Amino acid sequence: MPCYPKIVFLRLLIRNYKSEQNMYWTLELASKLEDAPWPATKDELIDYAVRSGAPMEVVENLQEIEDEGEPYDSIEDLWPDYPTKEDFFFNEDEY
Repeated sequence: MPCYPKIVFLRLLIRNYKSEQNMYWTLELASKLEDAPWPATKDELIDYAVRSGAPMEVVENLQEIEDEGEPYDSIEDLWPDYPTKEDFFFNEDEY
């Protein structure tokens, strides 16, 4: 899991603790799906989460998704507020 500044993590955790469907995503939970076989359907993501040993909260969140039968292209389709590199205040070229 990438190392994020503590304040950013806490802000995201508080802001996104509960979503509209009783799901909650944290950076730690969402990171369990980073290596999922994208694009993937709901059932494929659940299967991947179970096989990879993801926490039960990940499986429960995936089960609560309203399935439209369409594959999801990335974690951003499941959690629109998933942080990207632009959300952090550092210049990658400096490292």
